[in-house]
Amino acid sequence: MDYEILYPGAFPLLKVQLSKGETLKAESDAMVSMASTIDVEGKMEGGLLGGIGRMLAGEKFFFQTLNARRGPGEVLLAPAIPGDIVDVDLDGSYGLVVQKDGFLAGSMGIEVSSKMQNLMQGLFSGEGFFTLKISGRGTAFLNSYGGIHAINLEAGEERIIDNSHLVAWPDYMDYKIEKATSGWISSFTSGEMLVCRFKGPGVVLIQTRNPQGFGGWIKGLLPDNR
Repeated sequence: MDYEILYPGAFPLLKVQLSKGETLKAESDAMVSMASTIDVEGKMEGGLLGGIGRMLAGEKFFFQTLNARRGPGEVLLAPAIPGDIVDVDLDGSYGLVVQKDGFLAGSMGIEVSSKMQNLMQGLFSGEGFFTLKISGRGTAFLNSYGGIHAINLEAGEERIIDNSHLVAWPDYMDYKIEKATSGWISSFTSGEMLVCRFKGPGVVLIQTRNPQGFGGWIKGLLPDNR
């Protein structure tokens, strides 16, 4: 599967060249354009429970599958929100935990399921009780709100990350929810409140913009209709 990320930055496109017989799975409604040799259909991967699990993790119930049954062809995909696209190669030795709406597409060796978090993480991480888990062997394409930045943590190294900026991290990494500062009042007045503390080794992908902050900014511009 040959691919290229076009126009990297705020408004990228993912261009994938499929050979005859190759199949690509993608988030529902991600397809922008495709060759006439490509067939697209919706599939409920993992059965009913798999679809429900993905919905609880913030994804859609069905996937798109794009199959080059009748010959080679090009597919163009794009996420719904402005932000970067990054490719991650998985060798089957570990999986990725991914934020809501973070999965764009993947080769057929990639499996997308849901992972349940503990009570503290579910209540306060901003991701809910279910997150996406991407595993298997192949290439996964993730998207973000804003640019994607990788934080590489060495063994034992810790990093505090605002939960609204998380994109993905290896499933073997754990994290704790804690106050942004030593006291609740200071945490509240700083505007940070609760944050995530990750401990290496591992690479955490973060996004450069906060969708909740942007939503608050837009709300402040709207006229008061009360």
